[in-house]
Amino acid sequence: MKKIIINISLLGCIFSIASCEKYLTTIPDDRTVVTRVDQVTQILTTAYPQRTYMNFAEAMSDNAEDKGNSAAVTGDQVGYSINLQAYNYQDNAINIGDDASIGYFYDCYRAIAAANLALSYCNGADSAKFRAQKGEALLCRAYSHFMLAMFFAKPYDAATASSDPGIPYITSIETKVFASYDRKTVQYVYDMIEKDINAGIPLIDEKIYGVAPKFHFNLQAAHALAARFYLFKKDYAQVIAHANAVFGNTAPATLLRNQVYYKSLAYAAQQQAYTLASDNANLLLQETSSSYGGNFYGYKFGMGEGIRAKMFDAANVTGAAYAITVYGASASFYNIPKFYTNVYPLLSTEEVLMNRTEANIALKNYTDAITDMNSWISRNTSTAPKITTTTVTNFYKMSLDSSMLQATLDFKRISYIEEGLRWLDIIRLKMPVARRNGPTILADDKRRVLQLPAEASNAGVILNPR
Repeated sequence: MKKIIINISLLGCIFSIASCEKYLTTIPDDRTVVTRVDQVTQILTTAYPQRTYMNFAEAMSDNAEDKGNSAAVTGDQVGYSINLQAYNYQDNAINIGDDASIGYFYDCYRAIAAANLALSYCNGADSAKFRAQKGEALLCRAYSHFMLAMFFAKPYDAATASSDPGIPYITSIETKVFASYDRKTVQYVYDMIEKDINAGIPLIDEKIYGVAPKFHFNLQAAHALAARFYLFKKDYAQVIAHANAVFGNTAPATLLRNQVYYKSLAYAAQQQAYTLASDNANLLLQETSSSYGGNFYGYKFGMGEGIRAKMFDAANVTGAAYAITVYGASASFYNIPKFYTNVYPLLSTEEVLMNRTEANIALKNYTDAITDMNSWISRNTSTAPKITTTTVTNFYKMSLDSSMLQATLDFKRISYIEEGLRWLDIIRLKMPVARRNGPTILADDKRRVLQLPAEASNAGVILNPR
């Protein structure tokens, strides 16, 4: 396979957000500058993506429909353009705005470069004192590579992973302007992610995070990442093990968002509450330069009348109404208040719970799956009804496994509407996206794997097929 003859970490900085300029000026290549543990800890604050996938991922999913809005509605021409391109499955070859797929690609590699720089100090002669920093760096490197693999390569399939093209997995820092990186295979990339996750988790020590553990890979966040990873690999026993580590001996419902409480708050208060570090549901938070949170409700493609009716107004498997208020003067502005500042949740407990539920269904542990579903229901409906395997199959009128899986995916979809995570389930389960007023994309459509940047092609790498 051909190689990318570029320095991806440098390109990531060149095309990434302005903060990367600060990164390059404050951490020069003279390695002797960094000598203390706290300096490596500071480097790691830049080892998380500072752009978001929410705009393009949400628009590609079945959570989006044509609301008819124009760019003038929000005044966010760049965000509007990204939203339009993603909804129509057009390659984002030029736009590298804060919320574009190409911008996200570059910024993930910028974050990886920071993680690798930190690791270069952690692996020195005095490596013992950098143990906790090494753990965080490995988790950061695994996270960004995993997100890149989900968007820019095919989803993991054991039958084809050893031949499907992956994404470059970068494990060292470069001092040259030009360097060679091989895409290798999805199997290789997943093997490397798994290696970094398993090596990183035992090293995590939350004491180094001071008063802001939710903005770093704390232990719960690390296990949440592992649970997501193993769900993609269909290693269901590992999904359950890591999800169990997230919840520990605590009743899962107490670690979920209390939508009944949120419903009692005013709009702005709900926005603030959603991304508070004090909310037990938030496991990993990240500040970004995104304009999505302040403008998404007015984009042309998103939750309109049809999606609201299907997801929130129609009868559902619980038999009760969801304790979630959809705001907006009209379908053109429907939204659920989630984003108050540019802080976004990267990992949270509802996903962990539903990942464990899906794994238990796959392993025929139906009682455990129903228990977790009822935990979610207790926080997301005002009357907190209980469901059973019988009520689930009676509602969906499919086999037990199919009905249980559909309920799980519906609950996750409700939890994460507007956040882009629905797209991950769509690609992972090879679900088609059928829209009532827009393009349909089938399970085998090549456009489901996002296109690499044009610069990669110019450097000799084979782009994803179209």
